[in-house]
Amino acid sequence: MASSLASIEALVVKLKEEMFSDHLHYSFVSRSAYDTAWLAMIPHPLEPTTPLFKSCLEWLLINQNRQGYWGESVNGDLPTIDALPATLVCMVVLQKWGLGVKNIEKGLEFMHVNMEEMLHHDRHFPLPRWFLIVFSATIELAESSGLELKFSDHMKSVISQICAKKQQILGMEELVDKCHHPPLIAYLETFSPTDYKVDQETITKHLSEDGSLFQSPSATAQAYISTGNQKCLNYLIQLVQKCPNGVPQTYPMDEELVELSMVDQVERLGLSEYFTEEIDCILKKVYRSYKGQESMHENMNFIPAKLYKDSLAFRLFRLHCYSISPRTFCWFLYDEEILDHLEKNCGQFTSLMYSVYRATDLMFIGENEADQARSFSKKMLQKISTIKKTVDDNVVIRPNLSKVIEEELSVPWIARLDHLDHRMWIEQNKEEPMWIGKASFYRLSCVHSMGLMEVAVQNFAFRQLIYQNELKELKRWSKMWGLAELGFGREKTTYCYFVVAASTCLPHDSIIRMLVAKSAILITVADDFFDMKGSLEELQMLIEAIHRWDGKGLSGPSKVIFNVLDDLVRDASKILFLQEQIDVTEDFRDLWRETFDSWLTETTWGKSRYVPSKDEYMEIGMISIATHLLVLTSSCFLNPSLPKNKIKPQKYDNITRSLMASARLVNDMQSYQKEQVEGKMNLVLLHFKENPDASMDDSIDQVKSLLDMKRKELLKHVFMDDNSDFPKQWKYLHLSCFKVFQMLYNSTNLFDKDTELQVDIERAIYITPENGFSKQLKSGTTCYPSREKKNLTINDGYERTPLQRYGEGNAWIKRMERQQVVQFLFGLNDSYIQVRGNILHEKPSPTIVDAYAALIQEEQQREVIAPVKMNIEGMDPLTKKPLVLGKKVGNLYLLNSNQVKICDSDSFSVSSTVMLDKFLKIANFFPRLITPQRAMASSTLYIHAKGVNVAASNSTPIETDREPIKTERGPIKTKRESIENPFINLTATFSLSRRIENPSRLVTPKILSKRLGERPTKRSLNGRRTVGRPIE
Repeated sequence: MASSLASIEALVVKLKEEMFSDHLHYSFVSRSAYDTAWLAMIPHPLEPTTPLFKSCLEWLLINQNRQGYWGESVNGDLPTIDALPATLVCMVVLQKWGLGVKNIEKGLEFMHVNMEEMLHHDRHFPLPRWFLIVFSATIELAESSGLELKFSDHMKSVISQICAKKQQILGMEELVDKCHHPPLIAYLETFSPTDYKVDQETITKHLSEDGSLFQSPSATAQAYISTGNQKCLNYLIQLVQKCPNGVPQTYPMDEELVELSMVDQVERLGLSEYFTEEIDCILKKVYRSYKGQESMHENMNFIPAKLYKDSLAFRLFRLHCYSISPRTFCWFLYDEEILDHLEKNCGQFTSLMYSVYRATDLMFIGENEADQARSFSKKMLQKISTIKKTVDDNVVIRPNLSKVIEEELSVPWIARLDHLDHRMWIEQNKEEPMWIGKASFYRLSCVHSMGLMEVAVQNFAFRQLIYQNELKELKRWSKMWGLAELGFGREKTTYCYFVVAASTCLPHDSIIRMLVAKSAILITVADDFFDMKGSLEELQMLIEAIHRWDGKGLSGPSKVIFNVLDDLVRDASKILFLQEQIDVTEDFRDLWRETFDSWLTETTWGKSRYVPSKDEYMEIGMISIATHLLVLTSSCFLNPSLPKNKIKPQKYDNITRSLMASARLVNDMQSYQKEQVEGKMNLVLLHFKENPDASMDDSIDQVKSLLDMKRKELLKHVFMDDNSDFPKQWKYLHLSCFKVFQMLYNSTNLFDKDTELQVDIERAIYITPENGFSKQLKSGTTCYPSREKKNLTINDGYERTPLQRYGEGNAWIKRMERQQVVQFLFGLNDSYIQVRGNILHEKPSPTIVDAYAALIQEEQQREVIAPVKMNIEGMDPLTKKPLVLGKKVGNLYLLNSNQVKICDSDSFSVSSTVMLDKFLKIANFFPRLITPQRAMASSTLYIHAKGVNVAASNSTPIETDREPIKTERGPIKTKRESIENPFINLTATFSLSRRIENPSRLVTPKILSKRLGERPTKRSLNGRRTVGRPIE
């Protein structure tokens, strides 16, 4: 474990040097062949026969892909659709300067062979606006430069359609308008005299202060060619000096967006603890910038990337307790033209609406703007999910975004556990997103890097090791105290630990998880005792014992509960005293006393049929839900520790009271039906009883509204920097505790169900996410060929856009099969824990049939193998009688020197190695276990024969039931053939191995060694390593 942490920290040090430098390195941004070509097009003002920027021309010559195209690609091989205009303009530049004849030939070959397939689109694949504008212009440019483009009649028709759509765009849009970004004038290089006549005055008018035309290198290059403007030239010179090896599609980049994206990626991968200083530094810097722009949100043009950035900034600022107004990103709500544009073209703004929706997860009570933004973005995302025509995003294309959005809409952030969220993001980021430029895609390697993903996987696996060990210890503790054997209530040891561990990322050495998990287990047992088992007399005796803190006179479950409580409080207080030199024993006891009193009050209400008022019920119910007990006791172990005066009963701070109320309400929302049957009180039932004219749905809506208000109130307490003496970690514990309750009671009562959470438990604690990232992370693609590609010479992997390429059918089936297996295995008793773990860790995941077969095999192994726990000195381990060749002794039948027949049991499979004496005729083969039953399912018994002694040599005919088997060393003698009869000394060690699917095949040591080399080393029953050891 230590070495694993050292490996993680070493990678983190390297990543900090690469990612978090003082200035944005443009080496992180992929180069744009399209824009670089336009700079290479500019002639030197003093020498018109040579290019002004020779480095750009050289870059084109050496950066053509081996398939013949320029531009972005998927995994280094498959071209994205921006490769078409990029390749055309690159060939035009080379043609202009009379260079790269072979490059041009390869480019033309690529275009002629692949262009038709890449442009073969139908109603499911509409071409984006930028492509319609750029592609037709580069076709005209290539033809006018003398390039020999050969098109079929069909291809000519397709190009004509694209040109017609471009003319529609030019006719509908103004050079600069509010809703389209980049505006038309940013495509200045694509205008022909017949399209637009843009005079020098218009161009100069729209130049930025840095001399660029909307930060576009290609448009600014054309602006300089058209006007000779010195500011444009200065901009281009500065750009090439900054990026001498090819230029990006935008300059300068929005550094704040890149940095915020880095922070977001690090946090969503669960790595924020390693980059705390870097994150704080970035957020402080960007926050200062935002504070200076607070009054600049009126009469703004709609820029998708800006709204994306603003909503991302709001979420990150609020998560880190900065004071930030929803107006930061809700400015778009005040412009009907922008709203109308978003609704009509929602398919182009998927990532944007997703970012807005995520920002509204953190809205406070009274923030109506954020409420409106959430309603609008949710409506847009739901509409996008129904669109059959997939349109490429205008901000960033994430390969699995549709699946992420589906999860987001079905299970809100407040009902998801952080640890599982991190896993989901790791799994959904195996392929690199593509950011959208003006006329090309680009990657940000500082945001999505191999190193970052590797650390995320290692860190997740490292946490799982910690969780596995802690859960094992917790089960031992629960069993030691007999909590699972009380004979009533719910046994929720694993559930309690899972929700505690997965809800928050505490330090690796934190004792908080164990304290909270033990407390939650005890709360569950005690609550069930009050509800189901104990009489009022027993409960009263238990309460009195807790108040005097003396368990004398208690018996049965009451004694067990008190003893566990006393031990838990004593241990926690002792650890805290050693750490902080403060004694909180009585404070902890008082918190527990108050909680037990509330349970007794509720039980008394139920048994006496007393109906409290809603206020009276909530005052007791907020305590009986016991969330305050969990967060206040555990907060004392934080660094810095919670002040002692904050854990006094009935003196709870507002944040704690908000948590108590919210948890009670969310519990009542899902438990009212059960409690109605049991005759207990519930806020939904109380409202229904007090309002006879209301329906049950009305009462549910009323409680839901109250819950929404309390939830927003809790978020405000958590994320507002109120200058209190509460540490942030203490606030985050409150949030994590509520997220657990929201997850358990979001749409149903998961806590009372036995198998609903088993898949999540396995994914959180046992199953490590696979590091399936290629050396070059796969990126999205926006190519639009038909599904039945036949002629494409590169590959058919760019068949669909990112939103279509990632089908969910097979994945869904696998998830369902996995869930069936988990439910089946966790229905078994604890004697199957080891084999259950072995089955769940098999790769690939076993089916339900495989799992059942493995269990049958395990039962057979227990019947036969369990007695074999000692050396077999030529005798039956059960009867202690000598093994005699050809006779049955116990359940063993010694066929020959290396074959044993099991006469009364099914076959089983164990694994080991073999070393036989040189006198044995089949020295290099493993013995076969022959069974009379289930011959079709028989497996192989590998016996580790060590120290073979030939004590006698009687040539006795043996009757066997198998035909002779031919091997590379000759036939194995059977069928009444004479073979030697040595008495052998066997030292047998066994461990579960893979099932041999073909029992008729004899496995040689060489074959088995090769097979075992592919599997991890396992331990035998006596602790010796047996799998993977070389054959002796």
